[in-house]
Amino acid sequence: MHLSSVQTRALGEVIRLLAEATDADALRKELGLPMLDLLQADTYVSMTWDTASQRFDRVQSLNMSLDNLRSWDEHYRFIDPLTFPMMERRHPTLATQILNQRDLSRTEFFNDFLARDRMHWGVNLYVFANEECTGDMRIWRRRERGNFDANEIDALRLVEPAFAAALSRLRWESNPASAQQMHESVMEVLQRRSALSQREAQVSSLVLSGCPDKHIAKRMEVGLPTVRFHLANAFRKLRVSNRTQLATRVQALVDGEDSYAGSTAVAQEIGVPAASMAPEARRVLS
Repeated sequence: MHLSSVQTRALGEVIRLLAEATDADALRKELGLPMLDLLQADTYVSMTWDTASQRFDRVQSLNMSLDNLRSWDEHYRFIDPLTFPMMERRHPTLATQILNQRDLSRTEFFNDFLARDRMHWGVNLYVFANEECTGDMRIWRRRERGNFDANEIDALRLVEPAFAAALSRLRWESNPASAQQMHESVMEVLQRRSALSQREAQVSSLVLSGCPDKHIAKRMEVGLPTVRFHLANAFRKLRVSNRTQLATRVQALVDGEDSYAGSTAVAQEIGVPAASMAPEARRVLS
């Protein structure tokens, strides 16, 4: 994967924001500009999913009119052919993977909604914690830029696990009771679907929640060497080499799918050599 100097700086800023975030809404807002630079795009929107109301809310956006955002919630979400199918895929997904551009351009949704803000080519990312969507990124380009290519989707896949972990960590901190329930559920799944011990599953679950080693040590009431011992065992047993890969693998186990098989399938669909994706992630995020 090749990144320009602008994209490299943007990726560094994204990773910094994800690591230092203390508020989920502020994080999703601050990610807008560097994500547009990273993907060489024009419009950024991020929402959260409210399971109780079955609605998206807490909108953060860049270069999209508020009137248009309101119109989506009031009307266009009912005829939107893209959002919910993209959400179901749980991986960075191009709009053209759901509906080819010719067919999309004939819809009311495209002509009366997307075209208002010159949104022509899109890619969406939705991240989950314990089967609940905790946030998304909807990134669009003007027509003249052309569709997103495999290199840019690869860059988005680098961001995906860190974005998921940051939102999960902030959710934990804002709602400890709910987070504890999720943590226990993840531990149960890990012990059932992998060879991890109870302590290794506990450490791995906390890594998925975005917790640093010091936080894990405090939660488990043990020293840092003990945390790192269990972490090393989890790396070995799940055949990963860093925390980012561990979080991805744990999420795949929770979702009931093989992380590397899933990455391979998506890579093949968008034309990225699957073998090249994991090494790039190791170099940038480890």
